[in-house]
Amino acid sequence: MEQENKEQVENEQIEKEQTVNQEETMAADDNASADETAQEEDRSRRSRKKRAERQVDELTAKVEDMGRKMAEINDKYMRIYSEYENYRKRTSAEKAGLILNGGKDVIKLMLPIVDDMERAVANMGDGDAAKEGMQLILKNMLNALQQKGLKPMEAMGAKFDENFHEAITQIPAPSPEAKGTVVDVVKKGYFLNDEVLRFAQVVVAN
Repeated sequence: MEQENKEQVENEQIEKEQTVNQEETMAADDNASADETAQEEDRSRRSRKKRAERQVDELTAKVEDMGRKMAEINDKYMRIYSEYENYRKRTSAEKAGLILNGGKDVIKLMLPIVDDMERAVANMGDGDAAKEGMQLILKNMLNALQQKGLKPMEAMGAKFDENFHEAITQIPAPSPEAKGTVVDVVKKGYFLNDEVLRFAQVVVAN
């Protein structure tokens, strides 16, 4: 009986040791599994971080590329706009010039006719019946030309200016004050819209 109790105690002791060993083994397995899980989570976290960094780099590169393209487009737009503005200003100036001086050549061709009519009127006697009619025609013609911008140049008695006058001859000055002035006008000068259309041919006192 005593022997049986001893064996039973020993068996219980063995079972306890086996249970403890099993629990320790299970605990070790659980710890190993937890370590593996932690390592896997760490690898997964690093992998996600690398993917996020790559995506950020890719997006940054795309933004920089879009910025360069926008700068190129803006530069092209500014060049085209500048060229258009220059073209618009140039064509506007040309158009204004055509409107302002469109009849320049025709008016210039008419000046010799005006010269002839003025000489004819000057040579007519006061009793000449045709003089009044010729004066009226000349006046109407000059009025029409003045409406187009023609203006006679007042050269007589003015200081000689090569920008307006063409000296065809020089004579001794009748007085010191007259030196360098226009003492006779051989052919009238004219402005067209404040620009010289024809230089006045003059005699200058020297």
